[in-house]
Amino acid sequence: MDLIRLKNVTKQYKNGVTAIYDLNLSIKKGSFVFIIGGSGSGKSTLIKMLYREEKPTKGQIAVGGLNVAKLRNSKVYKLRRKLGIVFQDYRLLPKLTIYENVAFAMDVIGAKKSERRIKVLKALEVVGLKDKVHNYPDQLSGGEQQRVAIARAIVNDPKLLLCDEPTGNLDPEKSMEIMKVLDNINKTRGTTILMVTHDKDIVNKMKKQVIVLKEGRIVKNKEKGIYYDEAI
Repeated sequence: MDLIRLKNVTKQYKNGVTAIYDLNLSIKKGSFVFIIGGSGSGKSTLIKMLYREEKPTKGQIAVGGLNVAKLRNSKVYKLRRKLGIVFQDYRLLPKLTIYENVAFAMDVIGAKKSERRIKVLKALEVVGLKDKVHNYPDQLSGGEQQRVAIARAIVNDPKLLLCDEPTGNLDPEKSMEIMKVLDNINKTRGTTILMVTHDKDIVNKMKKQVIVLKEGRIVKNKEKGIYYDEAI
């Protein structure tokens, strides 16, 4: 069953640059997919269209049954509730504790206090930080801060996790720790993961589905791929 489906999607920016050309793509529920490609290949634009930061110029995008391309701005929250997003920079709130940072994602949707506590602690347990609930972001390492960001992204049990260069600020050892966390989330929760990355070692070690973008077009899509030369 497809969780994501793009049909004849083109994205042209107002400055005339076309980032995505007539793209067709289906992603099965429960997949773990790397999106790779050189600078300007359209990777970030693709991710942004999936969470409706950007709208396609033409074509259809469906995420979990929602027609994303046609979604009104006032209804975007319905899409965002279906997914979690992890960025390269951790985007934690410095004056909130780790617990409060993760709980914030539940406050936004008006979750009950009792439900909030159970889910926040579970999410922090998944990323291995249950013992850090009272700490503040500046008391954690970069890798730990990214794990908090992942906990915040999964606390509402999203069907889809979008990761835009989540290991970009981390050294190789910490990067692999993050990948183990994401792999575990994919396998134990069945969460579909799409991850944009430039990290050749991660892609080659993980042996997941690999989609290569070049100049806004898919040039390769392999079930268990490696980091292809087309991505450079």
